[in-house]
Amino acid sequence: MHRQLVKKYFESTRDVPTFEHFQNIMQVPSSELQSRMLRFRKCMDSANPEWDIAVVFSKINQFYFTGTMQEGMLIIPRHNEAILWVRRSYERSKAESVFPNIKPMESYREAAQTYLSFPETVYIETEIVPLAMLQRFQKYFPYKNIKPLDAPLASVRSIKSEYELRLMEQSGKIHERVMEQRVPEILREGISEAEFGSELFSILIEEGHQGIARYGMFDTEVILGHIAFGESSVYPTNFNGPGGNYGMNAAVPLFGSHNRKLKFGDLVFLDIACGYDGYHTDKTVTYMFGKSLPESAIYIHKQCVDIQYEMAAMLVPGAMPSVIYQSVIDKLSPQFLENFMGFGNRAVRFLGHGIGLTVDETPVIAKGFDQPIEEGMVFAIEPKKGIANIGMVGIENTFIVTPNGGKCITGNCVGLIPVY
Repeated sequence: MHRQLVKKYFESTRDVPTFEHFQNIMQVPSSELQSRMLRFRKCMDSANPEWDIAVVFSKINQFYFTGTMQEGMLIIPRHNEAILWVRRSYERSKAESVFPNIKPMESYREAAQTYLSFPETVYIETEIVPLAMLQRFQKYFPYKNIKPLDAPLASVRSIKSEYELRLMEQSGKIHERVMEQRVPEILREGISEAEFGSELFSILIEEGHQGIARYGMFDTEVILGHIAFGESSVYPTNFNGPGGNYGMNAAVPLFGSHNRKLKFGDLVFLDIACGYDGYHTDKTVTYMFGKSLPESAIYIHKQCVDIQYEMAAMLVPGAMPSVIYQSVIDKLSPQFLENFMGFGNRAVRFLGHGIGLTVDETPVIAKGFDQPIEEGMVFAIEPKKGIANIGMVGIENTFIVTPNGGKCITGNCVGLIPVY
């Protein structure tokens, strides 16, 4: 029996694909990578005129500049070509990427030996790089001063190219179809939040979702987003967003509960991220299961929808996120502001956020974001309000900044879809 299993294994692995088989994957075009690097260098020259060298450690930012996501580092000197040093997997990086300078390394020491000198100051992702990693790096790259690279990287990534926008539009189409058409098909009385979440995940994958939602927030784990029935959607959560949910348990607070099951008359609240080839969209849809919600709740929901439309019209080049935020808040009554963008003492202080390779990018539509927005930026707008004993109503869609206002790429459904 054992010999038969071994024979079957070797027969099954006889045709394992070589790296040539991976050449049919969609590579980020060379022109796209060159444009990103050029914009980054111009941004650094403007924001940090004295800069000499930057080192990128995070896989997401490496992917942005090189089109591959490996363990390693991207070294960007001011006056020389950038080099992607790869520990694992060099072979895969060469198969996936058209970036011209990819080199293998066993350790930082091996990479450091190729450089003749080191400037005093290096720019790195101080929001991301762990202290232990930095110390290992500095052992062989003896830079004396560390300065943050996070803001320039975020600024460059905030403006999407036509290539990036096409990928986000594809994510938006998946989002729209799944949440507006397919979700009502799997809502049924007695299904738990967790069971529903697993079915939803399967459908998203079937429709083309990349299978993961990435966030830039430190130590944040999100499978899909908020999956909540009724009052679960206003339950306290550690996630920095207006909605909530019971979660699987104390160790996994951001997924559906096994115990909360769908009941006749429930509000269903889904705040879900979707991604395609690295790029995300964000969308929230609500559903009324079995019967309509009270008119007072429907009225509040419609006010949130109106706020979304109002904000979308203001997403034009030159507008300031802080001004958009304050203009909306100033129009709302004290009564409406209670439990707006949260519930109880958990209200968040933003109305929308940038989105792209991560769900939570900058700029944010909030106080303090005073730089004008630009054409090609993409925002998720999410006005929401918690209602006691009912849950979280409101809406969220993803919009591209254009001269004519925000262009929605995740569908036009206004939510509270009846599922009777």
